[in-house]
Amino acid sequence: MTDKTPTVVLVHGAFADGSSWSGVIEELASRGIPALAAANELRGAGIDGSRVAALVREIDGPVVLVGHSYGGAVITTAANQADNVTGLVFVAAFAPDEGESLQGLIGSFPANDFASGLVPHTLPTGDGGEETFLSLAVDKFPALFAADVADAEILGRFQRPIAAAAFEEKSGPASWKRLPNHYLVATGDQAIHPEGQRTMAARANATTIEVDASHAVSVSQPKAVADLIEQAVR
Repeated sequence: MTDKTPTVVLVHGAFADGSSWSGVIEELASRGIPALAAANELRGAGIDGSRVAALVREIDGPVVLVGHSYGGAVITTAANQADNVTGLVFVAAFAPDEGESLQGLIGSFPANDFASGLVPHTLPTGDGGEETFLSLAVDKFPALFAADVADAEILGRFQRPIAAAAFEEKSGPASWKRLPNHYLVATGDQAIHPEGQRTMAARANATTIEVDASHAVSVSQPKAVADLIEQAVR
């Protein structure tokens, strides 16, 4: 790799945090690929994407954005606000088109049981208001999110909830229409149906691989995820 090797910025999704990329970061580091995990507040792709873009603009040189799950919507937005983004990688992720909401996409996929595990929480906004956030029930977390992860229950105990409004927010212009992109389909996914993933990958004309893994593929199969990212970087 040369000094112009793109920096990989990894964006986690709902019900996870930056530590979900630990294995992927270690794999990339062993290959000489710089990577960092962005903090994602899970409030909506508009604001989350703008904040990721601000981080990306501070990086000297090209950047490949990688998004898992809801993080795919975030990188789709962020890439429109940072001129140094040269590619996108979707890891079992949403890749919304302009005007689409995540809830609308979910409704177009084959049905699954994921919604049965959602738990609402009413939290203060700091300005006297309230906002609903969603987490996954800890006892359902392994089966619905991380069936192939040995310590899945522990992951469920430090998950980050997502604002319910994030699922209704309409996406802006689809940056995957103008940037090279790659997609990893997790064939055992119980959160975003694999058929939905294949549909999004196909319409994005993404270089696509399929991995026998749960939704938590970045935790259970970090080498496979890193392999695809390396392909995008090169």
